[in-house]
Amino acid sequence: MRLRLRLRPRPRLRPLTRRFPGAVAMLAAAAVLIGGCDVARDAARDRIAGLRHVVAAAHARPAAADHKPGGPKAGSPKAKADAWRLVWSDEFRGPARHRPDQAKWSFDRGGEPQWGNHEWQYYTDRPGNVSLDGHGNLALTARHERVHEVRGKKCGFGPCDITSARLTTKGRFARAYGRFEARIKIPKGQGLWPAFWMLGANVDKVAWPGNGEIDVMEALGRQPGTVHGTIHGPGYVAQGIENHTTLARGRSLADGFHTYRVDWAPGKLTWYLDGKPYGAACAGQLKHGQKWVFDHPHYLLLNLAVGGDWPGPPDRSTPFPARMLVDYVRVYERAGR
Repeated sequence: MRLRLRLRPRPRLRPLTRRFPGAVAMLAAAAVLIGGCDVARDAARDRIAGLRHVVAAAHARPAAADHKPGGPKAGSPKAKADAWRLVWSDEFRGPARHRPDQAKWSFDRGGEPQWGNHEWQYYTDRPGNVSLDGHGNLALTARHERVHEVRGKKCGFGPCDITSARLTTKGRFARAYGRFEARIKIPKGQGLWPAFWMLGANVDKVAWPGNGEIDVMEALGRQPGTVHGTIHGPGYVAQGIENHTTLARGRSLADGFHTYRVDWAPGKLTWYLDGKPYGAACAGQLKHGQKWVFDHPHYLLLNLAVGGDWPGPPDRSTPFPARMLVDYVRVYERAGR
């Protein structure tokens, strides 16, 4: 005769987040306080913040659909509303060949030697080099051409036959700390150098690199599968403190749009590609003779450079015109601040 035991079923436990509503918030705070230049910790913090968002969304009414002209943008800012608050953005809506919003952006013009990298391009504000594309993107276009602006002028480097564009929010918007993000499709080709970056807003009083430079995204057209995130300051000027990541299986960042981001807190920056952290820089990791110069407002820049010390010159294989498409630029602050 078999002995049959009747086991009492275990009581069904409610999820931790239901029984202790503050648990997720406390875990998130603990993850932030752990600190350190540790990308794994940043990933854990993001997972906790994501869990918090899921819990909050489960108790909230469904959000209304995004009915902006042209349809919803990828990566809606509403998705980050629980942990982050949008404070500045440009979605680049508007007709083709129109300028971007001049209340938000101004144009850097001219060629070397003012850029300091032995670059070949001459920056203009012409629609052929910088304008909306009519599909919700900003297009920065490098062209192989000779234009009136450079006729009769001495070129610092190159044959004076490359034009491109560089935009800046200097004097219009600057901020210290938060989440700085852009969705971009980069071009590929020898000598191309697209970038999304920031400079210290005190640049008129404190010369570079003392004002600080934060490169959210740089890529080389000859290595379009790799993104670089770097800071430059006193004692780490040319080399910088650099992080990078490369797409698997030989994929290219030029094949589609990708999201480039830096999360910036006092004494620390963390870089992300498509929402995944790949590198960090902290004040505590600096060596003797190096100085942390990033705890003050910075303004934004977008540009498509051609040639220079790092990417090298373009050649016959370089495709012109080459376009860098920007879907959006968004800046967030932490909610509750």
